[in-house]
Amino acid sequence: MKTPAILIVNANQSELEVLAKELEHEGYVTFSASSLDELDGAIEGQENIKLALLDITGFDNSIWERCEQLHEVKIPFIIIAPQRSPGTQRDSMKHGASGLLVKPLGIKDLIEHLHAALGD
Repeated sequence: MKTPAILIVNANQSELEVLAKELEHEGYVTFSASSLDELDGAIEGQENIKLALLDITGFDNSIWERCEQLHEVKIPFIIIAPQRSPGTQRDSMKHGASGLLVKPLGIKDLIEHLHAALGD
């Protein structure tokens, strides 16, 4: 059996790489997606993904369809947003998110959320 992984979704390649490096430093295995096509591929081959972190910045409203797909295949996910707004919070929960984090992310807080979401 392969090691379960965290899927990181971020349209900004440099932010994606930084977050992946931080999580790998903490001992997590990661997959990355910087486009909706890459996210679609990750959802299709999802057998090893235990959790997804989705930064919605830079994506259009079709990101919510992908959230519903993650929810349908029982991959918990946490939305990362540039600001906390009632609309984003409502949309996140409506589409099945396990939580909502707001940028800038502190790695310590993120790791605590991951431990809680993963049941570590």
